[in-house]
Amino acid sequence: MANRPQRLDRSGMVLLCIFLGTLRRFGAGQIRYSVSEETDKGSFVGNISKDLGLEPRELAERGVRILSRGKTRLFALNPRGGSLVTAGRIDREELCETASSCFFNMEILVEDTLKIYGVEVEIMDVNDNAPSFQEEEVEIKVSEHATPGSRFALPSARDPDVGVNSLQSYQLSPNGLFSLQVRGGTDGAKNPELMLEGSLDREKEVAHLLLLTALDGGDPIRKGTVPIRVVVLDVNDHSPKFTQPVYRVSVPENLSSGTRVLVVNATDLDEGVNGEVMYAFRNMESKASEIFHLDSQTGEVLVRGPLDFEKYRFYEMDIQGQDGGGLFTTAKILITVVDVNDNAPEITITSSTNSILENSPPGTVIALLNVQDQDSGENGQVSCFIPSHLPFKLEKTYGNYYKLITSRVLDREQIQSYNITLAATDQGSPPLSTETHISLNVADDNDNPPAFPPSSYSAYIPENNPRGASIFAVTALDPDSKENAQVTYSLTEDTIQGVPLSSYVSINSETGVLYALQSFDYEQFRDLQLQVMARDSGDPPLSSNVSLSLFVLDQNDNAPEILYPALPTDGSTGVELAPRSAEPGYLVTKVVAVDRDSGQNAWLSYRLLKASEPGLFAVGLHTGEVRTARALLDRDALKQSLVVAVQDHGQPPLSATVTLTVAVADRIPEVLADLDSLESPADSETSDITLYLVVAVAAVSCVFLAFVIVLLALRLRRWHKSRQLQASGGGLVGVPASHFVGVDGVRAFLQTYSHEVSVTADSRKSHLLFPQPNYADMLISQESCGKSEPLLIAEDSATVLDKYDPTSNQVRFISLPYNCSCLGTSLSRGASKNSCYENFRGGGII
Repeated sequence: MANRPQRLDRSGMVLLCIFLGTLRRFGAGQIRYSVSEETDKGSFVGNISKDLGLEPRELAERGVRILSRGKTRLFALNPRGGSLVTAGRIDREELCETASSCFFNMEILVEDTLKIYGVEVEIMDVNDNAPSFQEEEVEIKVSEHATPGSRFALPSARDPDVGVNSLQSYQLSPNGLFSLQVRGGTDGAKNPELMLEGSLDREKEVAHLLLLTALDGGDPIRKGTVPIRVVVLDVNDHSPKFTQPVYRVSVPENLSSGTRVLVVNATDLDEGVNGEVMYAFRNMESKASEIFHLDSQTGEVLVRGPLDFEKYRFYEMDIQGQDGGGLFTTAKILITVVDVNDNAPEITITSSTNSILENSPPGTVIALLNVQDQDSGENGQVSCFIPSHLPFKLEKTYGNYYKLITSRVLDREQIQSYNITLAATDQGSPPLSTETHISLNVADDNDNPPAFPPSSYSAYIPENNPRGASIFAVTALDPDSKENAQVTYSLTEDTIQGVPLSSYVSINSETGVLYALQSFDYEQFRDLQLQVMARDSGDPPLSSNVSLSLFVLDQNDNAPEILYPALPTDGSTGVELAPRSAEPGYLVTKVVAVDRDSGQNAWLSYRLLKASEPGLFAVGLHTGEVRTARALLDRDALKQSLVVAVQDHGQPPLSATVTLTVAVADRIPEVLADLDSLESPADSETSDITLYLVVAVAAVSCVFLAFVIVLLALRLRRWHKSRQLQASGGGLVGVPASHFVGVDGVRAFLQTYSHEVSVTADSRKSHLLFPQPNYADMLISQESCGKSEPLLIAEDSATVLDKYDPTSNQVRFISLPYNCSCLGTSLSRGASKNSCYENFRGGGII
């Protein structure tokens, strides 16, 4: 009882530590708390936010969390109060068993900075366990001849509590023969013994019943009891003896169940039952009893449960050898468990990201991981590594924690994702290893502008293309992804001949197809220089340009244009002069023509299409020179008409024609003297056309006359009827006939048309002219022939000589009026105006 106040003081100090939750820091980043076991869930352990230098609300914002190991969570974070609290019931005995000090280590991770803080929580013991005996009843056999002072071993009680709460003392129920002695062991254990105080007499009492009580030092005091039955035996004067006081053995942890560890042996010099020794464990821990088995007869110690070096590395057990007479002896067994490399390293990824932006700087943290090996020594030394070809590396941070960081800038366009293999290998023999994988996607950054495969484009489009036709398509490639790779196309602003480029060409912003907005003309411009811009949709957007040369291809859309001889604008025509003395090959004239097209579309060739005198003239195929093919003869006509065709080499070929009039004469006066002969000869084609026209006019005149006769007959008939009505009625006398015959119906057809046909000397074509109608009811008289109609006539000789150009083989004719609407005439030099009527009467061309 003298020690009771001291126990109370100790208990008070323990309770003070429990309620104050003393906080201490030690080492770099180490925080220490203490808490009592068996506290309620949610009990305060420590102000973790204050010790981390954070506000309570920042625990959730900055991702502060406990890195748990194992399946059971003992502690949790209270985000409201910023404190560390218990997550459930804590049993110190289950956690640390009989260890004098119980510490629980954990790590707290600050997610945003990836910093780890070590936290050590000491679990304070409370008196929650009473001392207990493994045996339900103990039987001790004592010889009746045992001398006073003899000692008999009693079972020891077990109390999982520590300190003052553990086993402190034993008590024996009061009796007159036995007393209790407690002997301390080398390990501090208290071993009770029963000591005989007087002499036994088997004849008086065969057995004695006692009660052994074990007490701890807690408040309140807890206790446990076991009944003891002392049986008085006959004399047994020899005790068993073990061959060794201490048996030591080392066994590997991977022994299978049923394997023999060692054999203990004790001998007894007695005979019979008193010499037979039985073996048993004494004061055996519960964990050891689950793992080892002792054969009571042979003394073999067998393994019946799995050995685990990581849990229990050493076992100390007491064995007892007792003969049949009740005498016994004790010995110790010390079993050391040797570590075997049976645990592969464990890799725990505490924090990781599955995506990283390309172009992130080297040293960007990807994952935080923990590597552990439950083995010890070299078997527990772990090396962690990743493949060397990857752009990552591992850095050790705190304890067994590593950071996986980038070693260089990543490029998504080269590698879009990584499958990182993390390997951990211990130093055991053979070494064990484990692997885990982290999948990392490289997020795209808009770091690549769109690129055109060629440095420039060339496109060709034929002229006269339809509007809206597709010209060409450009394609720009962007190795980025998603919106960073969405390319839109546009044309840079420019002008062509003062007109905006956008009025000629447009581009589809999505496909890059160019369309022609106008029909191009090769003769207007032959090429377009465009700048196409491709821009992605990133932020900020990137762009690139490429030049496009659009060439307009020529088509044969222009016929040759004849520059010489040119068509006159004053109504006159030109005549080329060829002397009768010209030799074959004489250059008469030259047809000059051009073609606005290019290439073979502008290659011109000349040929004589038609000639009034075949074989007389020839045209150079490429030069257009008109030359005499043979010598001129007297029988050759004065006027020679040539039709020259100029044709290009396009597909299809286009051509133009020009009619040349060549006068065959040595001098200009000869040309004027033979004018009559220029108009009198007419080819069969002209005569046929004139004949057809005369027949047509005659037919129309006949139809008209027949119609007039019919109308007159109808009018006379009505007039006759009106006279009869007048004679019968007398009321219609004096009414003019026009009241019964429509003036517009009759007079509209009583019109005489004057049809004129004039034949010009230069074209040899007849022209049919229709003058204004004459409403006179008579044929056109000779005096009414006073209108002026065009007819070619030669000017007087003086006028012609004045206008003669000696450098040109041409004679110009001008138009003179005449005052006769002759149907046909033939002019001769010096003819008077009145000869028109004479020719008319003499049988003109009707």
